[in-house]
Amino acid sequence: MDTTTSPPSAVLRTRLAQPGLIRVPGVFDGVSAHIARDAGFDAAFLTGAGVSASRYGVPDLGLITASELADAVQVIASAFGGPLIVDADTGFGEVLNVTRTVETLERAGAAGIMLEDQVTSKRRCGHLANKEVVAVGDYVTKLHAALAARRADTLIVARTDSRGPLGIDAAIDRARTFAAEGADIVFVEAPTSREEIERIATEVTGAPVIFNAVPGGITPEVSEADLEQFGFRLVVYPAVMLFPSAQAMADEVSTLVGSATPRITSPRELFETVGLSRWAALEQSVY
Repeated sequence: MDTTTSPPSAVLRTRLAQPGLIRVPGVFDGVSAHIARDAGFDAAFLTGAGVSASRYGVPDLGLITASELADAVQVIASAFGGPLIVDADTGFGEVLNVTRTVETLERAGAAGIMLEDQVTSKRRCGHLANKEVVAVGDYVTKLHAALAARRADTLIVARTDSRGPLGIDAAIDRARTFAAEGADIVFVEAPTSREEIERIATEVTGAPVIFNAVPGGITPEVSEADLEQFGFRLVVYPAVMLFPSAQAMADEVSTLVGSATPRITSPRELFETVGLSRWAALEQSVY
């Protein structure tokens, strides 16, 4: 990790201009941020799922607020000290909300801000089913608002969750459009095969591309060597500390009370720990 006095966003841009795959661990609290810093990573990723579950005790269904996220960013950015890419979900609303979200997260310490094209009212983890996305033009309007709102050369990451509801061709088309419209980094969430992963890296041009390595998720595992050969510039490991730490806590308390140890090795298993079934039932009763 760069230890100069350059702003974190400038450090990240410099690193992106250099060769080599950038490995980015997920962080979700002060302890995980310090561990990532001490390990010497070039950047870290504030995982929305991790903050939702660990800090607020709710599944990743768009339940936390912009101010709650900003509070977490301030703590984690300070603890990490280097470039922090922040998962900002849908930007917490429409164009005006996105503008305020970018301004607020910049002040809190974000070097990169990731915005997705899901429908805000039904926003959910990218590795859960039943996602819905907005029209391309509506997202592009939000993307332009985010690009215009930044004041510190913050990188804007454009994420599409359209693979599930619309298919891989539509997802690649969206990512290419977002890159052409000015996104600094693009991200196609939840491809379902090695072939789709390779297509994303080779067919999405105009901006660096992220690969999201989620254990127990929809996307198959691919080696870092292959990801780099395909053309990905960043690989994010959002659960590299989250799942093992949650599992370790479950193991310890299960030993104390003599009960069976629950498994926490996938997004759904983690979210069930913090009430996914209850929230899903509430959502079903509303919609």
